[in-house]
Amino acid sequence: MALLAASKSSLLGASRLTSRSHFYKNRTSKRLTLTIKAMATSQQPSQFLCGDIFFLDGFALRQWDDPNYGGTRISFDKNQFVEKVHQLFKESGGKLVDGYAPFCKHVFVPNFVGAKVGALEITDSNRHLLGSGYTKRRPEELAVLSRWFKAKDVEVPEAAYLDLILYSREQLIKEYEAMPAAKGAGVELPNVPWGIISVKAQNEPFETPMQPITMLRNALGREEGGSGVPIDKEAYNRSVEYWEHHATIVAGDRPNGE
Repeated sequence: MALLAASKSSLLGASRLTSRSHFYKNRTSKRLTLTIKAMATSQQPSQFLCGDIFFLDGFALRQWDDPNYGGTRISFDKNQFVEKVHQLFKESGGKLVDGYAPFCKHVFVPNFVGAKVGALEITDSNRHLLGSGYTKRRPEELAVLSRWFKAKDVEVPEAAYLDLILYSREQLIKEYEAMPAAKGAGVELPNVPWGIISVKAQNEPFETPMQPITMLRNALGREEGGSGVPIDKEAYNRSVEYWEHHATIVAGDRPNGE
């Protein structure tokens, strides 16, 4: 009987140890997920989807939530998106690619969300399908002349890569302070270094030119929705050369901004 009791005690102890080990393993593996989900239940969930390196800035949420966003649309769980970006970034060696200013960086990852390209080359066979008009990205900004293709009118291929455009937390704080009426202004940003402000689905594993009007808006300053970076004429000319032959794609009838 004593031997049987000891055997039962040993088995019970082993069972508890296994359960405890399994508990801690699960807790560790799900730490990032739980952090993201806990932050997402705050008063401003769009501002708190983050890991230890990147957070999903409210400006990028248009690509998930706005059916008339002109460019890359994303249909993928936001929490899982942030997790996967961290995973791919760390697995690839954690390299940031310099952008147009010191506060801007890029990360290029495989297109794991199945997004289609956000812009299409203009050809003689599709030029007649182009739309144009004055649009703006958010109510606080000035409307600008844009042109686009309606997704229903053209064949849009799936992209090979995602270009994640990042702004430093410090730069985003400055921009929100300059536009206090903008969505997300006045909300404390997560204490991680980089905000994902845009995601471009494309076939190139390198940066393609931003639109000329975006460069002009940046030069106007943060009060007008830009970054405050002056015009670089060489970069501007490269942008004109690229966008002379490309146009963004919109799911609806017209985009909200360029």
